[in-house]
Amino acid sequence: MNFQLTASMMCADFGHLEQEIKALEQAGIDSFHIDIMDGRYVPNFAMSLNDLQYIRSVATKPMDVHLMIEHPRTHIDLFLKNLHKGDTVYIHPEAEYHPSTTLQKIIDAGMIPGIAINPGTSVETVYEMLRIVDKVLVMSVNPGNAGQMYLPYVGDKVKRLISLREEMGFELIWDGACTADKVLEFAPMGVDGFVLGTNLLFGKKRSYGEILKDIRELNL
Repeated sequence: MNFQLTASMMCADFGHLEQEIKALEQAGIDSFHIDIMDGRYVPNFAMSLNDLQYIRSVATKPMDVHLMIEHPRTHIDLFLKNLHKGDTVYIHPEAEYHPSTTLQKIIDAGMIPGIAINPGTSVETVYEMLRIVDKVLVMSVNPGNAGQMYLPYVGDKVKRLISLREEMGFELIWDGACTADKVLEFAPMGVDGFVLGTNLLFGKKRSYGEILKDIRELNL
């Protein structure tokens, strides 16, 4: 069974960022997840435009950019001009007055359009946007911080999105509190990818290659 694995770079060692990027690529990571936080839409500041520029300049694998910012359309061009065609950009629909307009700008720039769905956001409120986007990032924790606990009620939302995936034509990516048991449970159901942070990938006393190999060989 094939599924994508993307590294949550806010959890990386920024004192050795170039080495981290190269080690992850050598280990077989599929993409780099970049969490941009403005301290307004979420109560935290995380990665910046400069971080994105640097990682994009070093990495050869695609970027997976998660904009946790208010009114992303105001600043979307700053991010798009620092990305390559085929990179993914997620916005939160609640953060924008007209999210479909912002998604169209992402599409017009040659990027992959995506939406991120918070634990408290119902599928019904984003239903029509599922026809526009190519990827849906489903948050299993409230956005803004790494290392949070999984919210069990999100599992039902994931199952609902899986049931709509083929009809609407999007990929479904899991973000937050990703542990081996979540991959074991949800990959066979149809989740297409998982964002890996401190639970599975970073801060371990093992090589990234060993860790990613073990995840891909889980007994699904």
